[in-house]
Amino acid sequence: MRIDESAPYPKRWLARYPHSKALAEQLVREANGQHNLLTCALRPHLIWGPRDQHLIPRLLDRARQGRLRRIGYGRNMIDAVYVENAAEAHLRAADALQPGSPACGKAFFITNGEPVNCWQWINEILSLAELPPVKRQISRPAAYAVGAALEGLWAVLRRADEPPMTRFLAAQLGTSHYFDITAARRDLGYAPSVSMAEGMNRLSDRLRPS
Repeated sequence: MRIDESAPYPKRWLARYPHSKALAEQLVREANGQHNLLTCALRPHLIWGPRDQHLIPRLLDRARQGRLRRIGYGRNMIDAVYVENAAEAHLRAADALQPGSPACGKAFFITNGEPVNCWQWINEILSLAELPPVKRQISRPAAYAVGAALEGLWAVLRRADEPPMTRFLAAQLGTSHYFDITAARRDLGYAPSVSMAEGMNRLSDRLRPS
């Protein structure tokens, strides 16, 4: 089942990162209509593309080090958004912010509108880089427990870097989460122009060893 913008904010947060984003989003939405300011908030989920400096490089690095484990049974579905589609959504939102627009003061999920199997997609990315698929597995409860333990250890040691596993990461990689972008299509005129398949073709050109 896809989640839409009617879903309430969580009552409990697994990490400061998503909590800080939610707090910022609320401030942006509350600012709508103040001092002639028109605002809305976009929620692009898992932005990716050929020149990504975060998600894909970290994924490949872990795979090369043999530190990548599938979390759960590998059936969870996730949403992502190709970088050009995310940029287009911002331009559409800027154009839509006019007096009386239904976009004003609202939040919008932004994805490709094509949920994919999380671990099949990861394995496809690894294949493009000529790396073997993920074979080793850890259950979601076990990954969550490991993440909680490492978070506690990192806090005690006052380490500034991120643990190799966290509760948030275990939840992201081990559960289904995908979103309804009907509101963005309707109120912003958003329409993803680059499909997941085309995005993978472009990523292939970037990742394949020369």
